Amino acid sequence: MNGGDEGAESAAQASPPQPLEWKFSQVFGERTAGEEVQEVDIISAIEFDKTGDHLATGDRGGRVVLFERTDTKDHGGSRRDLERMDYSTSRHPEFRYKTEFQSHEPEFDYLKSLEIEEKINKIRWCQTANGALFLLSTNDKTIKFWKVQEKKVKKIADMNVDPSKAVGNGNVASSSNNVSPKPYLANGGSPSKEFSFPPGGIPSLRLPT
Repeated sequence: MNGGDEGAESAAQASPPQPLEWKFSQVFGERTAGEEVQEVDIISAIEFDKTGDHLATGDRGGRVVLFERTDTKDHGGSRRDLERMDYSTSRHPEFRYKTEFQSHEPEFDYLKSLEIEEKINKIRWCQTANGALFLLSTNDKTIKFWKVQEKKVKKIADMNVDPSKAVGNGNVASSSNNVSPKPYLANGGSPSKEFSFPPGGIPSLRLPT
């Protein structure tokens, strides 16, 4: 009985993944029929890094959105390494939202009397180092270099201190801190809090193998 169950399970794992249902869309999120799409939300650039584990997209509003692959731990290596070993994946790659930031703003060139729109024309990944991601983004005028890294930020969870736990001169004997990872942009940028996606958020991205 156990042998039959194991055989059925291995056969299910070896079976090819179900075919994807392809839909063309240049915006994130589900759209209802007849819903108007804002021009700033239209995706204008997309780029994978060389490992295939990270995906960056840019839109006409000057924003860059990063995704990371979620199933790399399941097969124990990057897509490129598995291709070298002639490894066949049993599921479609999935990407989840990582972070986003405002890369470019609209400008005006007074010398040429020309408006420079914020649309992202191209994204290019650079070599990673020390666990940080590096990438270039450009509009019609300016190329920007970005470093995206997760750092632990300490936050005070409770400011209500029991007076009995306080020692002399107002020093506090105990405190409570909460440590949580937070995306960090080294060159002064930060993930935009004003940027919002359609209702329901960003779904997982599934790509063909």
